[in-house]
Amino acid sequence: MNAPEKVIFICNGKKCGRYSKGVRKGLKQVVKNYGIKKEVEIVYMGCTDNCKTAPNICLQPQNIWIGEVEEEDIPGIFRKYYI
Repeated sequence: MNAPEKVIFICNGKKCGRYSKGVRKGLKQVVKNYGIKKEVEIVYMGCTDNCKTAPNICLQPQNIWIGEVEEEDIPGIFRKYYI
């Protein structure tokens, strides 16, 4: 099995998990729309102690952390970092 080129980690801690449902939905939709399911994996991670900026995501391999992400931000994030 081949590992994906890119991984997006979504904080699923107590606070982020409360606010990240739309972010998860948006990420899955954009991956589907761009047809890049084999290149991008979405992974849930535990609390990162960045609760003040919930919800948080981490883009790999660039190691870019983005906080206060909202569902409508996802297409722009993909265009900037992945497409």
